[in-house]
Amino acid sequence: MTEQKIDDRRRFSRIPFDAVAHINADNGDLFLNCQIIDISLKGVLVHKPGQWQGETGDKCRLDLLLDNAQVVIEMEAAVAHIDDDQIGFDCLEIDLDSITHLKRLIELNLADEGLLHRELSSLIEGS
Repeated sequence: MTEQKIDDRRRFSRIPFDAVAHINADNGDLFLNCQIIDISLKGVLVHKPGQWQGETGDKCRLDLLLDNAQVVIEMEAAVAHIDDDQIGFDCLEIDLDSITHLKRLIELNLADEGLLHRELSSLIEGS
C-alpha cells in the first residue's frame, strides 16, 4: 500500500518523536530503550529491536520514557504491523495520567487545535 493511501486512511495524526520505549511482551521478552519513531493518540511506531520474535496481534506493555524518564506514558498495546526495521503498536488501554501526558504531547506538536479535538472525539467514539 502506498504511503499516500495509508495517510488517507489514518484518523490520528502521527507526531515524529525522539524518545525511547521499554517493551514488555506478554511472553516475558523485555526490550529496553527502543527508539520511538512517531506517536499518535492511538499508537506508537518504534524501531524493531534486533532480537524481536513477536508477531502481529501479540499483546505487550509499552512504557514511553519522556524527559529523561521524568514522565512515563504507560499503555497496553497490540502489535499492529511489523516491517523489516519497524513495529507499529495499537494502544488498547491507557490510564488517565498517561492519556493526559499523551494529549499534551500531541497538542504541543500539532499546529491545529481543532484537529486535536476531532481526534480526541474520534478516539472516544471508537472506544
